[in-house]
Amino acid sequence: MIKIENLWKVYDTGAIQVNALRGVNLHIEKGEFVSIIGPSGSGKSTLMNILGCLDKSSDGSYSLDGINVEHLDDLKLARIRNEKIGFVFQSFNLLSRVPSIHNVEIPLIYGKVKGDERKRLAKEALVKVGLGDRSHHKSNELSGGQKQRVAIARALVTNPSIILADEPTGNLDTVSTQEIMDIFKKLNAEGATVIIVTHEDDIAAQTKRIIKFTDGEIVSDVRQEAK
Repeated sequence: MIKIENLWKVYDTGAIQVNALRGVNLHIEKGEFVSIIGPSGSGKSTLMNILGCLDKSSDGSYSLDGINVEHLDDLKLARIRNEKIGFVFQSFNLLSRVPSIHNVEIPLIYGKVKGDERKRLAKEALVKVGLGDRSHHKSNELSGGQKQRVAIARALVTNPSIILADEPTGNLDTVSTQEIMDIFKKLNAEGATVIIVTHEDDIAAQTKRIIKFTDGEIVSDVRQEAK
C-alpha cells in the first residue's frame, strides 16, 4: 500500500538547513492499523504531509497503492488525495453552517459524483459512524466527538486506499476519544488501512503497529496486539 525508500525532507531557511526527515524507509501493507508517534519536531507531521500528498520530499521515493507520486503534477496529486486518501484532522475542518451530510458529500462533489448517488453514499457513511440520525444537523450544533465522527464519515465516503488521521483525538474528552478510537478499530476490522499520527502513548497503544520517530528518523517499529 505504502512504500517509502530513503526519504529525505530538507527545509532551507537560507541561514540553515533543517533535516526534517533523514533517509526514512517504511512499508505499510493494505489493512494495517498503524500509529506514527513522536514528540514535536520529530518529523512525524512532515511524514504525514508527504503521505497525504500535501508536500513532496527532497529526495527518495514514495509509492501509494502502486503509484509513484514523487513526480506527479498538482492536478494529479489533487486527484490522488481525493480518490485514495481520507483525511481526519484534529480541528475537524468542517463547514460550520451546513448540514453534516453536505460536509460528507464534499469529496464526492470534487469527484463529480451525481446528486442522488452522492447523498446515498454520504448517508451510508454517516450511518457507519453512528450519526445516521444527525445527517441534517449543522456542525455547529454537534459536540466535538460528533464533529469528529462527521469528519471520519467524510474521510471514508470515497472508499479511500488509506485513512490518514492527524491527532484525531487531540481536541476531545476521554469518552469521545475512546468512541473515535473504537470507530477506527471497527473500520480497520472491516479492511480499512488506518494511519494515526499522534504524540499520545495511550492512543498508539490501541493500534497494531507503533512507529516511533525521533529527529527525523524511525527509532522503533513494533507490531503488537492492539489494546
